[in-house]
Amino acid sequence: MNEKTDTPLIEFSDVTKRFGILTVLDQFSFSVAKGEKVTLIGPSGSGKSTVLRILMTLEPFQEGRLTLDGMSYHEPGVGGRFQASEKHLRQIRNHVGMVFQSFNLFPHMTVLRNIVEAPIRVLGMARAEAEARAIELLQMVGLADKKDHYPVQLSGGQQQRVAIARAMAMRPRVLLFDEPTSALDPQLVGEVLSVIRDLAHEHDLTMLLVTHEMRFAREVSDRVCFFDKGRICEQGAPEAILGAPKNERTREFLSSILS
Repeated sequence: MNEKTDTPLIEFSDVTKRFGILTVLDQFSFSVAKGEKVTLIGPSGSGKSTVLRILMTLEPFQEGRLTLDGMSYHEPGVGGRFQASEKHLRQIRNHVGMVFQSFNLFPHMTVLRNIVEAPIRVLGMARAEAEARAIELLQMVGLADKKDHYPVQLSGGQQQRVAIARAMAMRPRVLLFDEPTSALDPQLVGEVLSVIRDLAHEHDLTMLLVTHEMRFAREVSDRVCFFDKGRICEQGAPEAILGAPKNERTREFLSSILS
């Protein structure tokens, strides 16, 4: 694992997120150090994916504070009670990459164009530089020979590997994975996990992963957090949480998915 610092890169402070009358995160406090790899586990609806979506600025929240490397998700000077402007959130979003369950590639664009579009349009990168970076990333995920293909010509596993390359093309400081293998056929899961495993071990990225792949979580994580009803019930080293959990609810969950 890469060296980490004690200063939080990400910090949730008493964040509450509601969908109507349903409270998904309840005064949620959570921090992640620079370079730390954290896996979030728990039953559906426990708030795991909501944490990632809030970090990606895809969901607002009603109470509390959130910062990424000192940048507030609220307008500076407003006092922490109002959602930031789109311009301010876009600045934060440039530091965060996210890989979704369903790939979300543009079907009318080639693999290469899927990867270079955002760096050119959002970061203002020259096309030649963006394409050179894209080729490097495609080599990293083992798909350099597919650069001129369209998503429909790729398997699900290949599409997800392109999605990972696309997220990396923005040079994010934080990379989020929301159940990246849940939409894949079982025989394709391994190729995607292998790419993520290499990212975790070889790059100085801060990573948050939501996954039900417990063996994989044990291999790549510095910390595992068990979520239930909008709170973290138990967290610690993978060996402790996945091997000898103390919380009864954690034990019940792990028993249900490992049986």
